[in-house]
Amino acid sequence: MTHNTHHDLSRPNASQFNGVVLGYAQLPSAATDLILLGDLTGRYATGSYSRLSSDGRTVIPRGDRQGAAEHGHRITAAIACHVARAGGSIDQLTQLLLHPEHEGGRHTRGIALRSGQTRALDYIRRVWNSASKTISTTIALSSRHDAYEVLAALRDRIETTPWRGERGRTALRVLRAHLNFAETAGGPLHHASERQTAEEAGISRTTLRAVYETILKPGGWLRRLRVGHGQEGSTWYLGNGNIAGHGGPALFSRFRSTQFPPDPALGEWTTSETATTADIDSTVLSRLMGHDAFAHHALGSAALMLISALHQRPYQTVAELVGTSSVSGATTYRALKRLADHGLVQHTGETWALAPRALEGFGIRLPDADTGHTPAQGWDKVAEHHGTRGIAARRKALHTAERAAYQEALDRLAEHRSRALVIVRDGRQVLVPVPRPDEIPPTWHAPDGRVIDPATGRAAPDWRVATDGRLILITPSDQRSYDELAAAHAEALSEWESVA
Repeated sequence: MTHNTHHDLSRPNASQFNGVVLGYAQLPSAATDLILLGDLTGRYATGSYSRLSSDGRTVIPRGDRQGAAEHGHRITAAIACHVARAGGSIDQLTQLLLHPEHEGGRHTRGIALRSGQTRALDYIRRVWNSASKTISTTIALSSRHDAYEVLAALRDRIETTPWRGERGRTALRVLRAHLNFAETAGGPLHHASERQTAEEAGISRTTLRAVYETILKPGGWLRRLRVGHGQEGSTWYLGNGNIAGHGGPALFSRFRSTQFPPDPALGEWTTSETATTADIDSTVLSRLMGHDAFAHHALGSAALMLISALHQRPYQTVAELVGTSSVSGATTYRALKRLADHGLVQHTGETWALAPRALEGFGIRLPDADTGHTPAQGWDKVAEHHGTRGIAARRKALHTAERAAYQEALDRLAEHRSRALVIVRDGRQVLVPVPRPDEIPPTWHAPDGRVIDPATGRAAPDWRVATDGRLILITPSDQRSYDELAAAHAEALSEWESVA
C-alpha cells in the first residue's frame, strides 16, 4: 500500500528554523500549503493580471511584472495574517518568507535580490504591521454558521446600545443597512456603495458621510478596507464597536449640539436622561427605515425607534420608552402623539402599545367601534400627509443619474488615455479618426440649445447642443474650443479619406 508522503518530505520541522518556535502544527493546512507550495489554486491571483475597463465588460490584461508583483504581495499578506493569527512574531514570519525552499516567499526573496536585504526586511515589517492590525480587529470564521453567530451577536449589541440624539439614531439606520448587506454576504466582510447604503437607510449621502466620520468609524462599528471604483462598491468590515457602554453616539451628538452644556451652579443635570442600555427590534427598524413615511421631515427616526421598542416589548410607559428607545422624554411625547394621530399606537392608562396589525400596511382595518380609534390608511398616506411621498424614488433617480454621469466620465477618461491609431503611408503617419463621441439623439434636444438629461428628464446646465447637432461640455478646464476640436476632427477625417 502506498502513502502520500509529499507533505512529510517537503515540510521541515520547527527545529530547522534557527530556533523559531512556530511550527506547521500551529498553522492551518491551507497556510502550510501556501507557504510551501505557493498559490496552487490561483485564489490570490484574482484581479492581479487583468482589470476591467470602464464599461465593466472588457478585460484589459496587465503587464506580467505588474501582475506577478501584485499576486506575490497578496500571497505574502495572507501568510502574514496566518502567522499573526497563530500568535507568531515578525521574526518567525521573516524566517518563513526568506527560507529558500518556500514557494510562498518567492516575492519577498525577489525583493531581497533586486533591492537588498534591508529593503526586503522593511517590506516584511510593513506587511506584518498591516496584518497585525487586521487580525486585531477581525474574527476568525471557520464556517458559515460561525459567521451567522457573529452577526447575530452584533445585532444583539446594536439593539441594546443606546443611540441618543438625531445623529445617533441616523447612525443606527446606517449601521443596520450595513448589517443587512453583511447578512446577505454571509459575514462581516461585505461590499456596499454610498448610494446603495443611503437608499437602504432612507437618508441622503451628505448625512451618510457625516455619520460615517463622526460616529461609526471612530466608534469602531465600521471599517472601510478599500474604496470602491467604477461599478464596484467599497469593501467594509463590521466591528463590535470600541466604545464602552453608551459613550459613542451620545458623545458625538452632544458635542455638535447647538445647546449650551449644563451649568452645575444652576443645579442642571449632568447625566443622560436615557438609560445606559436599550432594547429595540432592529429587524423592524430595517424594514421601515427606507420608507418615505420615516424621512427626516415626516415621522423621523424617533418614531422609528419607538415602534422598534414597542414591537420588542409592548405596553411600556413613557419613562420606560425613554430608556428602551434612547429617545428623550420630550421627543418621546411628540413622537407618540404623531403615531397616535396616524393610528399606529394606542395607550391604556399610562402604558403604550402598537395598534393591532399596525405594521401590516400601517393598520389598514375598520375603525374600532369601542374606542373610536381610526387607523391610518396606508404607508403612502402618512408620507403624503407630511409631504415626503416620493422622496425615496427621487433619491434613487438622482443616484441613477449620478452613476450614469460617473460612468460617462470614466469612458471619456479611458478615451483620452487610449493610444491614437495611425498608419504609415509613404513614410508619413496618418491618424485614423475615431467616431466622434459627442453625437446625441434628437430626443435629447431641448429649446434654446439645451440638453435633456435622459435619466432625470431635466435640462442639464453644463451641456449645450452646437449648431451642427453635437454635444459640447461647457467647463473652464477645456483646453481647446469647440471650433478647434471640430476643425481638428474634420482635418483628420479629410486626410484619412484621401489616403483610404
